[in-house]
Amino acid sequence: MRGLEYFEVECVEPVGRETYAQIADDILSDLNLNQSIGRLHIFIDPEVPLFLAVGVIKQMPGLVYIRDFASALGKETGVVLDIGTERYLSPMLSILWDKYGRDLITQPDRFTVNILIPGLDPREIEDLMVVDPSEGMYHDIIYALQWIAPEGFKVRRQTIGEGQFSYVASENTLDKEKIDVLLREKFALVGVSA
Repeated sequence: MRGLEYFEVECVEPVGRETYAQIADDILSDLNLNQSIGRLHIFIDPEVPLFLAVGVIKQMPGLVYIRDFASALGKETGVVLDIGTERYLSPMLSILWDKYGRDLITQPDRFTVNILIPGLDPREIEDLMVVDPSEGMYHDIIYALQWIAPEGFKVRRQTIGEGQFSYVASENTLDKEKIDVLLREKFALVGVSA
């Protein structure tokens, strides 16, 4: 698969293996995840039936702070933000409203936001985190795995965080101990030890 350091689909049926490899490649490419996922192992057992995927994220996007897209200037009336790009304006305004109240935040135009609190430190404002892009990426990874998994597999279990993820799906109730053993085994294949 393009962009991944390691990619394997493990299935007893060769046609199923090739089909799921192509499906995974298409979906991950469509969602632009093949550059963010470093290693991915998919295990399919049609007898159980079971779909299991484990992976490692190679590129965690960085946190976005106000300083990354705006500059803050202290004034007598408070802080004036000069917005360089509007991409993060909406989440920034939500954070400022929650922190300081809507009545103390004004926006005279698209590229200016005023925080009407005298004596407020402009550096404190620039250091506010606005977006954690990894949250969206984790959501996209789980979404992709739901599309890759066979249709009708309604029993699901997923874990995500600390640069790794797993997704397990089946038509039947899953034995937790057996799944935990399988997860450890498959995580070892992508370089994650328990």
